[in-house]
Amino acid sequence: MATSTLRGRLGRPRVEPNVDIVDTPTARVHHPADLVGLILSALGVAAVLLLAVYAQGTTEGLQEDVQGFDTVLRRILFLPVAVLEGLITLVAPVAVLTELALRRLPRQAFEAIGAAVVGTLLALLTAWLVTTLGSGELRFALSVVSRGERVVTIPALLAGTTALLTAAGARSRRRTLPASWNLLWIGLGVALVTGLVTLPGALLTVLLGRFTGLGIRFLSGVQSERAYGPALVAGVQRAGFQPARLVRVRDVASDLPQQDSVTQDLAATVALTRTSDNRVYAMTTAEGTRLDVVVLDGDRQVVGLLTRLWRSLRLRGLEGRGVVSLRQAAERTALVSHAAYAAGVCTPQLLGIAESDDSMLLVQDHARNAVPLSGLPVEALSDDVLDAVWEQLRIAHAAGVAHRSLTADVVLVDVTGQACPRRHQHLHESHPVALLTGWESGDVACSDLARRIDVSQVLALLAVRVGAERAVESAARVLPDAELATIGPLLQTIALPPTTRVEARLHRGLLQEVREALLARLPEADVEPERLVRFGARTVLTISLSIAAAIIVLTTIQIEEITAAFQRAEPWWAGVAFALGLLSFVGAALALVAFAPVRLPVWRTTLVQTAAAFVSLLAPAGIGPAALNLRFLARRGVSYPLAVASVGLVQLSQFVTTIVLLLVLSLVSGQGSALQQLPPTTVLLALLIVVGTLAAALVVPQVRLWAARRLAPVWRQTWPRLVQMLGQPRRFAVAVGGNLLMTISYLGAFWASLAAFGQSLSLIDLALIYLVANAAGAVVPSPGGLGTVELALTAALTGVGNISPGVAASVVFLFRALTFWGRIPLGWVAMRVLQRRGDL
Repeated sequence: MATSTLRGRLGRPRVEPNVDIVDTPTARVHHPADLVGLILSALGVAAVLLLAVYAQGTTEGLQEDVQGFDTVLRRILFLPVAVLEGLITLVAPVAVLTELALRRLPRQAFEAIGAAVVGTLLALLTAWLVTTLGSGELRFALSVVSRGERVVTIPALLAGTTALLTAAGARSRRRTLPASWNLLWIGLGVALVTGLVTLPGALLTVLLGRFTGLGIRFLSGVQSERAYGPALVAGVQRAGFQPARLVRVRDVASDLPQQDSVTQDLAATVALTRTSDNRVYAMTTAEGTRLDVVVLDGDRQVVGLLTRLWRSLRLRGLEGRGVVSLRQAAERTALVSHAAYAAGVCTPQLLGIAESDDSMLLVQDHARNAVPLSGLPVEALSDDVLDAVWEQLRIAHAAGVAHRSLTADVVLVDVTGQACPRRHQHLHESHPVALLTGWESGDVACSDLARRIDVSQVLALLAVRVGAERAVESAARVLPDAELATIGPLLQTIALPPTTRVEARLHRGLLQEVREALLARLPEADVEPERLVRFGARTVLTISLSIAAAIIVLTTIQIEEITAAFQRAEPWWAGVAFALGLLSFVGAALALVAFAPVRLPVWRTTLVQTAAAFVSLLAPAGIGPAALNLRFLARRGVSYPLAVASVGLVQLSQFVTTIVLLLVLSLVSGQGSALQQLPPTTVLLALLIVVGTLAAALVVPQVRLWAARRLAPVWRQTWPRLVQMLGQPRRFAVAVGGNLLMTISYLGAFWASLAAFGQSLSLIDLALIYLVANAAGAVVPSPGGLGTVELALTAALTGVGNISPGVAASVVFLFRALTFWGRIPLGWVAMRVLQRRGDL
């Protein structure tokens, strides 16, 4: 902690004497922008190396066009190119280092020198590695003719100069840097035109220098350009206030004496620091007025920009309007705060805004006697308090203002009723008052989706504290039923702010309880979650596995062999495989019809299974179809527990049918079976290892409890339905027949895919290879088993079926194209039809 008193004149506006500042200034900061630039430079180096190898024609063409000016340039230059390069690498560094010395920045000067040395060595090392280990294409792309032979050339001195200029700081902060960068570009251009370096070599020179300079800047940190001390006071004065005292909240205020006036009423200001990474100060003016100062720092905007960019790419409509600069962030906060205050929302009034150094200052009223919702005990959350929170949200939404980040720290409560001067006159003075703060993420002229998100966030944060039923009841007292009926689909953790998300996850099943409470009050409400995420971990896993599978296949199998196999393939067998694959929809439909507690039409149920082919593109094998069946039964009036039991029974029957079929085929397989080639000792040892691992895991009490929590509810729901089904042998036989039809249809499609390439296996070998490989590939929870199923089937056909790798890959590609990818359009059409009819 540092306490200082500023005296004297520090330029305009004048800093008055006796301004006490209690602060912890940051001397150096690790700028996130430097890390981003470092990563981009590394990616740029990789991209240049790839282009040098795979786009030689393009780079050589550009290089020849540029070098066409060689004759003209040599006539203009009165100095040899080598001399010019030497001057550039000497004059620019000397000028920059001189300025750093005059500005009394010795540490940055030494860092710049170190960056120049490291950049030069890195360029030399890269040239040596390319010469020693690089392919012929890469060496050719980076080499120039010198003394009759080609030499890999990456100008080390220019790379070192680039690193020095990068480490010296931003152009806007150093007078010599703009001219030095211009000299550097001129030097690189002359070297490229005169043939001293290739185009990829010139790009590598700059990127290696930038990589080195940014790396040193990020690791060492840069001089903080935030507004501290005199600059902070000057900014407050420019906003129109004369401070007498500024106390940094959260970092140092806790060290002040308890009798200090600032610590007496600090809860609301401390809550402000938890809502963002901004600095917050408790300010006392010369007139004795207590205000709050929120400071937005420019170096933190990069993190916010990247976070918003990532959320806008990943989520559908949850991220508000983006900002690209510090000033825009401050102006947006001021606009939304003013709009909320003008609409009559109880919120601290924004009184002034100013810029100082690399910071923007927002001066606002202090919420006196207010306590954040996170600091209130549960018993203090009366119905009047809950109603006050909803009333403030209703006022904001009526004026078209959305908050978009409502947490227990931005919702303040004053049970004395004196915190908000904008309180409504009809309220009694003893009524509690709620205030909304932290409008950084807010919107004006907001969309209906933004309003729904706000309501879902408040419902969640209140449900965490008072339970789902009270939270829904409090919302129903203030909001109309039509608005509440649209909230259920947004009750998802992804739509909640991070702090509320953590609290909701600690209360397992809380959001489901809120949905059930909504349904209890509004039976016609739609609470099925909307798809808010464009892509998640599953999508990334799918793409990664697909790329990995493609790389493995393309690098281990001859493309010519695959091409030749497809040219010899019989196309009409593909039609047979596709038709047989479609029979699986009928089999799955029969199983669901048999286990459903209500009568289901076979054709409509078959459409649901067809739609599951589209859903399987986004969900792991089995999960997507199960969710769709659950939704279908719910639409047919089946209660949620009974629907879960029926769908669970369908999946259990499919699993048991597959296992029984595997055992039967294994027992009847004869000596001529290809499966006899598998080493029984290895298989037995693998089985023993798996069983032993499971047994050892179940010895641990925590693992047993976890397994019991997962399996017990499913078993309790499924067992009564299983007993009931066993008493109805006809329906049980239909279910078994449907499961067998589904499995046999896939086996028939696999057999037809083999026949298309002139290959054949015995029925037992075919079934065992398909079932074992498909089960092994489906262990990894990727959507539709993408990547893993292909690899497992290809390996099984090659190793067990004695089919050449090229043909095996062709068979698997054809089979998956017909039974997975080819059915997705049909699934999409079925999904649309069912949605229009109200079945999903």
